[in-house]
Amino acid sequence: MAKDKKIADESPFLNRELSWIEFNFRVMQQAEDAALPPLERLKFAAITASNADEFFMVRVGGLKLLQRQGEERPDPSGRTPSEQLAEISARMHELVERQHACLAKEIEPALRKGGLRRLRMEDLSAAQLRHVETLFADSIFPVITPVAVAPDGEFPLLAGLGLALYVRLAGASEAEGSRHAIVAVPKGLARFLTLPGEAGFAYVLVEEVIRACAGSLFPGVEVRECAAFRLTRNADMSVRDDLADDLMEQMREVLVERKESDCVRLEIEKRASKEAQAFLRAALRVDDADVYAVPGPLDLAAFFRLANLAGTDALKIEPWAPQAVPEAPAAESAFDVLKRGNLLLFHPYESYDPVLRLLQEAADDPNVLAIKQVLYRVSDNSPVVAALMRAAERGKHVTALIELKARFDEARNIDWADALARAGAQVIYGVKGYKTHAKVCVVVRREPEGVARYVHYGTGNYNEKSARLYSDVSFMTRLEDYGADASAFFNALTGYSQLAKFRKIEAAPLGIRPRLLEWIGNEAERSRQGEEAGIEAKMNSLADPELIEALYKASQAGVPIRLNVRGICCLRPGVKGLSENVSVISVVDRYLEHARIFRFRNGGAPALFISSADWMPRNLDRRIELMVPVEDPPSAGKLAQILETCLADTQQSWKLLADGAYERRRPDARHPALRCQETFQQRAAARAAEAAQQQAPVFEPQRPAEQKKQA
Repeated sequence: MAKDKKIADESPFLNRELSWIEFNFRVMQQAEDAALPPLERLKFAAITASNADEFFMVRVGGLKLLQRQGEERPDPSGRTPSEQLAEISARMHELVERQHACLAKEIEPALRKGGLRRLRMEDLSAAQLRHVETLFADSIFPVITPVAVAPDGEFPLLAGLGLALYVRLAGASEAEGSRHAIVAVPKGLARFLTLPGEAGFAYVLVEEVIRACAGSLFPGVEVRECAAFRLTRNADMSVRDDLADDLMEQMREVLVERKESDCVRLEIEKRASKEAQAFLRAALRVDDADVYAVPGPLDLAAFFRLANLAGTDALKIEPWAPQAVPEAPAAESAFDVLKRGNLLLFHPYESYDPVLRLLQEAADDPNVLAIKQVLYRVSDNSPVVAALMRAAERGKHVTALIELKARFDEARNIDWADALARAGAQVIYGVKGYKTHAKVCVVVRREPEGVARYVHYGTGNYNEKSARLYSDVSFMTRLEDYGADASAFFNALTGYSQLAKFRKIEAAPLGIRPRLLEWIGNEAERSRQGEEAGIEAKMNSLADPELIEALYKASQAGVPIRLNVRGICCLRPGVKGLSENVSVISVVDRYLEHARIFRFRNGGAPALFISSADWMPRNLDRRIELMVPVEDPPSAGKLAQILETCLADTQQSWKLLADGAYERRRPDARHPALRCQETFQQRAAARAAEAAQQQAPVFEPQRPAEQKKQA
């Protein structure tokens, strides 16, 4: 990372946007790791592209709006929106070059050796050409529509992140010059077209086929150029739900607005002519700095699909299966498991099945009276939603708070809200003025000793698919205090009451920030008094100035602070007189690090918490979030071990330096070689194997009666 300018060097805060870009570069280093199989490397390259798409839609889009409004107040790092945009452009252009250099020089050659080949039109055999021409005539030509565009005419409305082709045509006369047309590539068309007659799997990109057959779209007119391009639209817009009478309808309007919003990035093939680039820049009103001439295929994020191709196991990493949880045998009811004690799960190393089983059993159990749950992001064919619908249809009281403002999941959540309402559930569309990001479910059950509440608190969404890809913590309990808090939480959200004073948990926007500041301040005071003090925390992002300043004060009081921050970190560690007692690492490995775990040493009686919230202003001030203490010794011990192992990683972690750069962490005499994700998988597998062995039947030979008598 280039050294910050002077004003930024004087700030105690790193820039949020540049810190996020550094995270994406750490992901890119995974794609550049020659020790990984080529499809795993391709997957990481695709992730960097997908991350960049969302970054431009949201973060760059927001900065563009500020710039257009003339709002040039500096951020905590000392940069104005215009200065941030300039630095973002320079760094993101560098990322594009690295992505495609790695793809062309390393990943695709390795894939070709393994039998997975991307061919260009000039590489095709005569038989393959005939196959492609037939495919174009039968399946592509009928669904694409060329649209003529005059230089000063109306430009066609193109979907953000969709592929399109710019076509330059000969004019009717030499005096007329070039004419222009746009061909949008419908999202329903397959991007990767399989080719016959090749060993392994060979494919050609759909845009290459359209380019080669473009003449048939413009009969009698010379096609002089055909260049693929892709635009990114600003998605940083939201509904004023505090003024909305019909939130669902306004969310639908936001989805429409995104389709027509300003272009914030134009990607175009590097081989496109200057005339093509100039025409598109003018038509889309894009600045030069926002044009990305891509030296390879566009929409690298789409290549993630190749990672799931059947028959390519030799090109992939060996899968790690989620392991059975010894404390929650599949044959035992989830209710019986939680009657026996609390359950703390670490996904995806440990199976997500106990969470699903609780909901599915609750839907069918005649003794269950009610289910209440917050849904932020769920899967397309969600078994969670299916269980809630089944419960509602069977007459149970089901309350589902579905967050319609979950960015890029709005359309799916609208559909699920409709389906649940039709099934008879009580559906709440979030809370006015806030996003509800908490992860909580409570099942109310009638039992011989009275009504009991079974609660799940988590750090991740109720999505069984991402539970196999993200590392998250689930805490399941039947304890009365946690159940009472869950009920009070839902009552506050679904009624008009304020968030209550809870027995155990804390909730944002009112409770989490003050509680964290209190704990950080207590550690500072304990250190001054010579007591045991220390702060360890794991989170996705750290950007809140007030909490960062509190950590600086604790460091100055002598508190050792160890942080594991996956992505954005605006804290400068290791600065003399400011943060010399703070260290920050970031782990990037097979799974996306997503769990939030906090520990305060508390004079030798450690306090541990899990949370749905990162330490960012949006989470602490503008979202409904939860922070949950984990106190019973088995669960707390397991959680502490998870946190310590994450902080001890020396093989897949990077150390944050004071200037915002990251350096790869390496084992040494004080820090032995340890890869935390591999360690977690080994531990989970060992526990599952030990439990299976203990449950294995013992065979006793059946002896004849006479032998038994003699014995």
